[in-house]
Amino acid sequence: MQLETTVESVEQSIDRLYADYLLLQESPDLFVDFYITIKKPSGIRSLFNAQVQSYVDGKTPFKPLPYSQAYPFFEWSLNWVVAAQVHNYLIIHAAVVEKEGHVLILCGKPGAGKSTLCAALCNRGWRLFSDEMAIVDLGSNEIIPFVRPVSLKNKSIDLIKQFAPDCTMGMSFADTAKGTVSHMKPNKESVAQATLRANAKWVVFPRYRESSETNLTTISKGETVIELAKNSFNYNVLGAQGFESLCALVERSQCYSFEYSNLEEAVSLFSDLANDL
Repeated sequence: MQLETTVESVEQSIDRLYADYLLLQESPDLFVDFYITIKKPSGIRSLFNAQVQSYVDGKTPFKPLPYSQAYPFFEWSLNWVVAAQVHNYLIIHAAVVEKEGHVLILCGKPGAGKSTLCAALCNRGWRLFSDEMAIVDLGSNEIIPFVRPVSLKNKSIDLIKQFAPDCTMGMSFADTAKGTVSHMKPNKESVAQATLRANAKWVVFPRYRESSETNLTTISKGETVIELAKNSFNYNVLGAQGFESLCALVERSQCYSFEYSNLEEAVSLFSDLANDL
């Protein structure tokens, strides 16, 4: 992916949150999948309220946003180009972490607490694969890392800062469509191992509920397939191939629903689950 921008908040956020990534110089021999440009819109829009536009391969698939939301706009644009256009893999909306060669897929609706749990686990010895997508190889059924900053929203921002005071957080952006948004920098180990795939071992549907007890409950594989299909970006595009890949992933996995309110207890439970292998 190639990013072009002169927006200061985007440049500063990239420097801070992507500091451990390899940055390549543009050259005629360099192949790029997607080109994203974040800048002020052209034409009459530029004369009114301060706005920013995302250009994907020169096109504008989104309406402009307030200029103050430029960096989240970049992250959302990158999510979109992968989810909407990369159909040689099965892509599921989920957070993904790994430990001892085994992948934990955390799938749930917005607000379920999957990103918060993902961020907490990454600060307790788990490797980050992705905060947004489980990318499944249709041939090998391996999960492919897509390591990027973890997007945290509203109360989760302060919760993770308290849980892991040494983690690196980016700027906070208020009044977005998702409320206040901030991003947690991936650790160096996760970035360095971003090409190392692994197989799914657990599929979990978390739900944060205030004052609830920590409760992990086994669910059927049939129910898991249905729920993952609902949360896939391109299951319908892939047809039979997507169904077969999804069934193979679930068949090799332990499947659970999970309710929690105490983050320390939640992290301890999943660490115990991994240590019991």
